[in-house]
Amino acid sequence: QRIPGPVERPGLLPLGIPAIDKVLGGGLMRGALHEIAAAGEIHLPAAAGFALGLAVCTPSPRLFWITEDMGLAESGVPHGAGIDAFGFAPERLVMVSTAHRRDMLWAMEEAVRCRAVGTVIGEMRAGDIGTVAVRRLSLAAAENGTLALLLRATPPNDASTAATRWIVGTAPSIPGREQSEREIRSRLTAHLVRNRHGPAGSWILEWSDNDERFILTTHAQPVAAPAFNRSHRQVA
Repeated sequence: QRIPGPVERPGLLPLGIPAIDKVLGGGLMRGALHEIAAAGEIHLPAAAGFALGLAVCTPSPRLFWITEDMGLAESGVPHGAGIDAFGFAPERLVMVSTAHRRDMLWAMEEAVRCRAVGTVIGEMRAGDIGTVAVRRLSLAAAENGTLALLLRATPPNDASTAATRWIVGTAPSIPGREQSEREIRSRLTAHLVRNRHGPAGSWILEWSDNDERFILTTHAQPVAAPAFNRSHRQVA
């Protein structure tokens, strides 16, 4: 079971990590748009895992994952076994692919407006999007209380009305804590670089199968903030 954060209020999604929930004012705002960008295209699996981990925390029977056709050609589709490892039944996932970015944004807005959907992930390739499209997604999410996550392949330079913007990358993996555990625990770095309702922050996280949520790694070193005065490919 997910452990709630120190403050739990309607409209917020506590991540169960006090350090992060405090920065977020009690949790991730539901009924809002949040941007999750990979530190570089090679880090896209980590960013996608972070988005999926947030979606798992929501009590929603359906997750819509909408992506551009080119994204599927370059990165593939979410793997069923990987989704199951997050404790999320693959049959709860609805995949939608579109030919163009404008179609992806339109489909994402339509899914966000559906009251039967609790979480929508829109995956886009590198590039900017217009402020009008982002504002429409933010308003649609607010109207229906939907968690909308815009997954981006590289750190964006455009302005945004999203509630938060995260830059996510991979971190060195470590063996399981118990000697009997042979699996390697995947870790990621999560940089909260924009927070409309509080400060920024950086953390190293790993997924806990027992709790079915992210936890702070106990082996973490101080996290350096990403450099934004370099090109996208140099950020990775």
